[in-house]
Amino acid sequence: MDHVVYLDSKAKELENILSEKKTIVVRGATGRKMPYGKVFEGDTLYFIENKGDGLIKAKADVKNVWESEKQTPEDSKEILTKNQTKTCLNDSLIKRFSKRYLILITLKNIKEISLLRINRGSYGNMDDWLPVGKIESVKEVPT
Repeated sequence: MDHVVYLDSKAKELENILSEKKTIVVRGATGRKMPYGKVFEGDTLYFIENKGDGLIKAKADVKNVWESEKQTPEDSKEILTKNQTKTCLNDSLIKRFSKRYLILITLKNIKEISLLRINRGSYGNMDDWLPVGKIESVKEVPT
């Protein structure tokens, strides 16, 4: 399964992934929200910045997925703090992801790719994590 993952441009998440400082992508929510239960070892993640030019610039394979059971925001914050060297989250993102359900996705085979534009209209829900099946299904075809 391929996924389009929006990264925080202010926190320089894409830059940190490409330099391999950041090897874990994090999501947290009050409920079991995407990508909880939807991303697995061997899946491919395509990265796009939330305030960028709308182009996918990198990809990585999923090495490992860890999903929490229901926990307190304080427990989530503690887990994020322990993994700070691999997540490279700023204070704003730690606060954003310190929720009841936490997912940590370890990356491997991180690669910068030729710029790829997706057709946003082909995907109704523009959340920060889009499971797309195959990336070709949302790839914008030049006219």
